Amino acid sequence: MLRHPFRLHLASSRLPFRLATAQPPFHPTRASHLLLLHEARLQNMAFERSSPLTRRLLAPNPGPMTLDGTNSYLISAPGSETVVVVDPGPRNEDHLAALAADGRVELVLITHHHRDHSEASVRFAELTGAPVRAADPAFCVPAFGIPALGIPALDIPALDITGEPLVDGEVIEAGGARIRVIATPGHTNDSVCFHLPDDGPNGSVLTGDTILGRGTTIIADPDGTLGDYLRSLAVLRELGPATVLPAHGPVLPDLVTICDAYLAHRRERLDQVRRALAELGSDATASGDRSFEQLVGRVTDLVYSETDAAVRFAAEASVRAQLAWLRAAD
Repeated sequence: MLRHPFRLHLASSRLPFRLATAQPPFHPTRASHLLLLHEARLQNMAFERSSPLTRRLLAPNPGPMTLDGTNSYLISAPGSETVVVVDPGPRNEDHLAALAADGRVELVLITHHHRDHSEASVRFAELTGAPVRAADPAFCVPAFGIPALGIPALDIPALDITGEPLVDGEVIEAGGARIRVIATPGHTNDSVCFHLPDDGPNGSVLTGDTILGRGTTIIADPDGTLGDYLRSLAVLRELGPATVLPAHGPVLPDLVTICDAYLAHRRERLDQVRRALAELGSDATASGDRSFEQLVGRVTDLVYSETDAAVRFAAEASVRAQLAWLRAAD
């Protein structure tokens, strides 16, 4: 019997899913029929080798904030009988079926709570029986048993996997690989990266949205802060020239190089915000929530003048974070 079979923290207002109160009975004929229905679509979903220990599958959710879509990663060492899935992504049944069909899923890891990474967590746990772990307890999901055998978790006395929250610095051994958890708040407060020290000559890091394969990420103020983000980049830089496995965009070859570029970009943006404040003069000293939001809008107009309207809100979030950082530094 599980000691904590329903440790889901359902009171969280950020929970992106609803857990069913009962699991439907398993029907082999129905399951086979569903697999046949998915077969044609799954053939068009190609896994890409992203590093010696990882492959990735692009979720069909392209957009202004997700670039080509969310990269879901599979971690598995040669000869391993199990895989670890990082960020199952949005709730797209074909995408989830492809991930679930590629190998026995031992564990699911979440880089942060944004829906394009975590929305499918409960559904994927139902499909695979694997527990889901994240930094935020609200996004952890207990094991659901072994659906392929029609056995719910509560009927497996030896099973004691509850989807505990991730801890900074812990080393997970799963999928035949060593996975070190690195807390990297900034983009969001619960952002984490996963370091694979044995993945190729320099190792690799699954960076979630902390580092993207193309462009730069936003500071999702007030959930994330610029101070935390700058410290997280410094922590990642210390890992050396590891391969960067981002949640959006292509693989990058050198973590040190990209961290240096990100840090330089943040310094440049801060200088631009300072110049904007100087240009605005006395208006930049506005206080109060309404005045502050007006200031955010005016600074965004000056610093992010070429930003597409579809991602204007993201630029404003970054400006809020930059203004907060500058005020704290004064």
